[in-house]
Parts: sequence; structure tokens; C-alpha cells
Amino acid sequence: MRVGLLTEGGYPYVSGEAGVWCDRLVRGLGRHRFDVYALSRAAHQEEAGWVELPPQVGQVRTAPLWKAGDDGVAHGRRARRRFAECYEELAAVLCEGGAPDSAVPSETRSTPQADRFANALYGLAELARNEGGLGRALRSEGAVRALERACRAPGALRTARAARVPDLLAVAAHLERALRPLSLDWYDDHGGDERAGLGSVDLCHATSGGAAALTGLLARHFFDVPLLVTEYGVRLRTHYLSAGGPPPPAGSDGTPSAEAAPAAPAVRALLAAFHGRLAAETYRQAACVTPGNAHARRWQERCGADRAKLRTVYPGMEASPFAEVGDAPDAADPYTLVRVGRVEPAKDLVSLLHAFAEIRREEPRARLRIVGAASGAEGRAYLGHCRMLAAQLFPDEADGPHCVGDNPVSFEEVGDPEAPTLADVYAAGAVIVLSSVVEGFPVGLVEAMFCGRATVSTDVGAVVEVIGGTGLVVPPRNPRALAEACVALLRDPERRARLGAAARARALELFTVEQNVAAFHRLYLELVAQAPVSPYVLDDGGEPRPFAVPAEARLPGLWIDLAARGAARHAPARTPGPPPWEAASVGATEGAR
Repeated sequence: MRVGLLTEGGYPYVSGEAGVWCDRLVRGLGRHRFDVYALSRAAHQEEAGWVELPPQVGQVRTAPLWKAGDDGVAHGRRARRRFAECYEELAAVLCEGGAPDSAVPSETRSTPQADRFANALYGLAELARNEGGLGRALRSEGAVRALERACRAPGALRTARAARVPDLLAVAAHLERALRPLSLDWYDDHGGDERAGLGSVDLCHATSGGAAALTGLLARHFFDVPLLVTEYGVRLRTHYLSAGGPPPPAGSDGTPSAEAAPAAPAVRALLAAFHGRLAAETYRQAACVTPGNAHARRWQERCGADRAKLRTVYPGMEASPFAEVGDAPDAADPYTLVRVGRVEPAKDLVSLLHAFAEIRREEPRARLRIVGAASGAEGRAYLGHCRMLAAQLFPDEADGPHCVGDNPVSFEEVGDPEAPTLADVYAAGAVIVLSSVVEGFPVGLVEAMFCGRATVSTDVGAVVEVIGGTGLVVPPRNPRALAEACVALLRDPERRARLGAAARARALELFTVEQNVAAFHRLYLELVAQAPVSPYVLDDGGEPRPFAVPAEARLPGLWIDLAARGAARHAPARTPGPPPWEAASVGATEGAR
């Protein structure tokens, strides 16, 4: 099978988000060919280079999202008229608002605005594919004027009618950036070319929403390629929780400028409408959407995803680094609490420190190790504030650069002499604590579960779903409840052991790399088996070539021989090695489109 892996700011870049997950997926599915289509977010990301790619990666095509290149395309009169029609329709839908009502069943939901948004979006895509890029047109004065007319039209939202010229310029700049994937040269169908486009793949797998999914939408529109969308963090939720404004002005290296001002209400409303419509269209056209947890799944349903298309696939994590710790659960200090993760306000270390002050009054031998690096300038400032608070809460025990007193509280980073590896950090703790007020998928909790450790967590994000009854959960921003739960576990070693063993069994069953790879392998086979034969990729006789290795080849019996005979017609001779059906599978896959 030939899979088009669509990424934004991720794989194969060394500094890419979710790069580890993508690399594990690609390496775990060695019988398929992966063509990577990557959108970069900054110049420094491209300069850092790629990770080492496995042999099953056939080609990598990249494009920058962080700069507006001049494609040099000057449209004629007819193309300019067509652009104006599509852009004005797109702007009109955004100014009218009216996001899909998730309370109405998807099969009966009225979609006139969704259809108008889709028609405008695909109209712009077809114009870019037939006439050249849209860079100049999207940055033109005509685009701003079309946006202004939509804001002033009868029926426009009150916030849209209040938009001033700077607001219109900001929205137009954001739309230009968001629509850059429309102008890429990825949308062709030359199956035998080493620079083959998305029309030559069996399946598009977008590893996030937004721009990455937009490229998959266009492959779906132009070539009817099935689209699988994976969101471990819902892109629309991220946009709603952010300032909602356009990306700040970038310097020559692509890094954001520090002078970015908060977005005006009109800008936030229009951009929220755009991202909401794009997410709804992505969910509508995707053959399958795989959230990483029930929390993300609820967001996707609220944003218009059809429940029948949703399949929860948990992120896969390597359990082997923590196997030795999990096999020796009694090695921990019985009075040590450990907190692992980035240092930032969302992790609410202030509540944790106040809770620890109460814990110390109940258990004077208790220790707290806070392990993690500060995230950005805000994180460094927050770390300094937490150090000062710890010194105030334990004024008679201050000593040393990292510690407050005889180690009642320590601030460390992985790699320090006291914390050489993550496994060593978890091994030192009797109880692992998470005090966040905002959390997606709690990676640190899963690592603690692999280590067989009892946990105390706040009820945020996917925490309850991940823990599943194998740890204690308390309300966020409640130091007293956090302290009581920690004291209860510190005083009951048998309960800690039972919870730790149950947590480890649950993590090994649900959250390993092997489980993740197997789930996507099944989805790939299912989606391609349901897709029609592509009319764009032909065999040597000029006939459409179907999926090279059918799912039936996995079944014992007659199908094995049929698959081998079919593959032999297209596969080159191979040296003896794997069993006959495996050789047929590999050979046919290498010859697949």
C-alpha cells in the first residue's frame, strides 16, 4: 500500500511535533510505502534537518508555511474574476457565522453554509491548480476589499460589521497563510514519477487538522483518495484557547516577533469562523477520524464530526525504558512524591506546593521532587516564582541551589546527577503527582503507569480515561484534596502496590507502540478495501491498478496462492527469504502505486 503521510511542523523534521509518534508508525509498518508530504513552520526547523528515515519512506516533499513565496503568477481577467467570486463567497460565509449545530444529528443537519464554504474553497483550489498559485491574489487589495464588502453586507455578524481596516488586513493576512497549501504542486497523478503527487497514493493520512488536513482534502477532491485524520490534540480547540489572532509578524528567520498585539474581537470572530468551517469540512470528507482520547473525541463531535467515523486510537509509547523499574516496584523511597513534566503555569505547581505544605504537617518525612524544564520565558518566570514560594513555605530549611532545606522540595531536570534518566526519576517516587489545570493526553502518567507507580492526578483532559480507576483523581486547583489523597497513599503501602500493579497492566494493554501501530494497520486495510479503484494509476497494460495486496491475502487458504500469482506478474524476482505469502506481500507492495 502507498500511504501519503501529511504533516505540519512535524515528521520528518528533527524538531517536529509528534515526530516520534510518526517515526514509530512508519517503522512499524514496514510492508507499506510512505510518501511524506511535510509543511514546515519556521526556518530553524528546516535548518535542523530530518530524522533518519527508514527504507519504506519512498519520497519526501516539503513546503514552508512560515513565508509567503512569490510564485510570480499574474492571472488573466477570467482567472481574476473567478478568484473574486470564490473569495467573496468564502468571506461571506465567514461573516455570516452560524457554526454547525452539534445538537442536531449529523444525518439531518442542514449544510447550506458548509456547502458554500466547500464550493468556495475547492473553487480556489481548482483555480490554483489550473492557473497557478494564489499568493499574489490572496495578498492583493482586491482580497481585502472583498472581505470588507462581506463584513458590511446585510446579515453579517455584528462583530464582523465592526471590523476596521487594520482588522481586515489582519484577517486577510491570516487567510493568505492558511490557504497557502492550495498553491502547492503536490496535486498531480503521475504514479510512476519519483516526484509523484497525492493522486498516486492509496490513502492520505493527515497527522493533524488544519493545513495538513487541507492537503488531504484537496487529494480527496481531485482524485477521490480516502482521507484518514489523526488528532491527538484537536487543532480547533487549540485555536479557540489561543488569542485567536493572526500569526505575529515574523523575522527573517521565521520566528514570531515579540510585538504581537492581542487580536480585536472582529479578527477573533472571523478567524474562529474560518477554522471552524475548515474543521467541519475536514470531518465531513474524512473517511475516518482517529482522536487520541475521549476528551478529543467530544471536541470533534461538538465541531461537527460524525460519530460513526470516529475511532479512538491511543498514542503509542515505548514501554521498554521503564520495564526494569516496573519489575522492581518496592525500590522507591516510601516518603517521596515525584512530579514530572514541563514547568509552566498550566501545570499549577503553586497548588502542588501548597498541598505539599499540608502533606509535611501530616508526614514530616515526606519529600517532593519537581522534575522538568521550564518552557520559554513564561516558564522560566514561573519557575522562579515557584522557587520563591517554596522558600516562603519552608523558611527554616533553605539551603543549596536546587533544594529547600534537607530536600523537602527539589527542582531538577532530567540529566542532573540526581535524575540521570526518566526511569530513575520514577523509580525514586512512591507516588507520582500531576496537578495540572489544562492537560491533553497525560504522557507523564502513562510513563508512571509503565513503572508500576501509584498516581494522584487532577481531573482534567484525558486523565480519568487514562487512569481508568488505577489511581486517585481530585478536582483541579484544590490543594487540600490533593494533599489528602497523597497522604492516604503515603500511609498505605499495600494500596500503593495494588494500584501500581493495576496501572502497569492497564498501560501495557492500551498504550504501547505495538497497540498503536496495529490499530492503524487495521484502519489502513479497512479504508483502502472500501475505496474504489483509482482511475489515475495504471498498470503496464493501461488498466487501472487496484490495491496491490488485498486484505484477503492475510487469510490462509486459496487467497494466498491467488495473491502470489497476482503479485508475481508485477514484482521483480526476489532472493529466497520470508515465507511465500510474505514475499508476495512485500514484492507487491514495492510495486504498488
